[in-house]
Amino acid sequence: MEDIHEIFTQFKSEFPQVYAKHERLGREIHENSGSLPEKLRWLIKIAISGARNHERALETHVRKARAAGATDEEIKHTLLLLISTTGFPCFMKAYSVFKSIRSS
Repeated sequence: MEDIHEIFTQFKSEFPQVYAKHERLGREIHENSGSLPEKLRWLIKIAISGARNHERALETHVRKARAAGATDEEIKHTLLLLISTTGFPCFMKAYSVFKSIRSS
């Protein structure tokens, strides 16, 4: 997947060794540290990035969840779960990120 945020491209260029180690750790945790199916792992990451108001991560996780087979309905359900745990404003912020990339 190509970088969707210019700042991440700049980070990789400026700190290639840090990026490589970060990437290896993320891949090890995501792919080799448990039995959750890939689509579910991305849906969980959507919930985490949405709850933490990490808009760039949320955008990336939505795209990767779709690539792993998640439907928009599954993504919306994941985001709706934020309402009772992190509050309606947090949900609305995450939902607006989702809506901004929905047709992209």
